[in-house]
Formats: sequence, structure tokens, C-alpha cells
Amino acid sequence: HWEAVASTHRVSLPRDMAGPIAQMARHRQAREPVPYVSLSQHGKCDEAAYEERRYPAGKWACVTMGEPMYEQSISMSFMKLMRYICKENSVGCHLGMTVPVLNEIHLTKEGTELEREVLTAYYLPGEFQQNPPIPMDPEIHITERAPLRVITRVFYGMTTEETILREISLFWELLGSTDSVLREAYIVASYENPSIPQRRNEIWFICRA
Repeated sequence: HWEAVASTHRVSLPRDMAGPIAQMARHRQAREPVPYVSLSQHGKCDEAAYEERRYPAGKWACVTMGEPMYEQSISMSFMKLMRYICKENSVGCHLGMTVPVLNEIHLTKEGTELEREVLTAYYLPGEFQQNPPIPMDPEIHITERAPLRVITRVFYGMTTEETILREISLFWELLGSTDSVLREAYIVASYENPSIPQRRNEIWFICRA
């Protein structure tokens, strides 16, 4: 099943991922939300169209990949993070899953394509925020990320370069002309595993400091 899921992301699943996948399945109910404060909600016809939030500073495990396709980059990065979460860390145990996982993207100057490099970030659970376990993989970096203010909008389904560019365009139409958010950098927040076809995602517009 997971090999089929990986193939839709144009990647192959290494055999050593069987253990982390089984561990993730066992712990799938225990998912700690990344803390945030809701600042405002904006809706149309009783439906929340978008929300402004503030996320506090915190420690994240981050991986940067620059594969030919967006889906390949996030898949390769998340497989590395899964190994770290499940056992390949200095405490040698399952750290616990947090949601959402963030994928930070940049648009080309023309704004018509994504830059190849994507940063994928996993928020360390509360019990590990003060003393993060050290990753065995040298490509995983523990980073203290500054507080972040974002405007978020939910969308469902697979995240491909095409769907992300479409969601960014739709969100700009909804917001109208504004200089309060960045135009070159965005975040795709993922809340569910890639085997769920209509999985919940959010596009985050990053507010200027």
C-alpha cells in the first residue's frame, strides 16, 4: 500500500521504511498540535474563508531537498524525518508526531513556478522543546524558528506544484491587493499522511515583520 502511495509522489519506498511506517501507524491517534493563537477569522456566508494566526518561537527539525518535482522533495524529506521521529535520534525512542508538518516554498521571479529547494519542518513535541534529541542523519538540522504571523486557508487533496500554484492564486484573489504579506515565500501545512486522498492542507501567507 505504501509503495503505491510513494509511486504517486514519483519516489520509491526504501525497504528500511517498513519499521517507521509501522510505528507511525501504531501511534497515529496521538498527534500533538503545534501551538498557536488565532488573531482573527474572515468568512463568507458563515464559512471561514481564511484565518490570521500567530505561532510562537519554537524548535523544529528541518530538512531541505531540491528534487526535480515538489512531491519528490517533500516525500524524501519526510521519510528522513520519520526515521528521526521513530528511532534515529540520540534518545533512541519514538518522539511522537506533531501537526502540521510545514513545507516552505519559494516562487521564481516570474511567480509562475516553484523554486526547486523546499524546506520541510517538523515541530518538536513539548517535552523535547528544551532539549531536542540529536538526529543521526546529518541532513536534519534542529532550528529555533522565530515567532511567525500567517494568514491561512484550508484546501483538500494532493499537494503538487500545480495545485499549490492554483491555491496561491485563489488566495490572492480572495485577499485582494495587499502589501502586508510576502509574495515570494509561502508555506504548505500538511495535517494528514499522504495515503489519505482528500487530506487536509493549508496554504500560509507569511505576514511581513
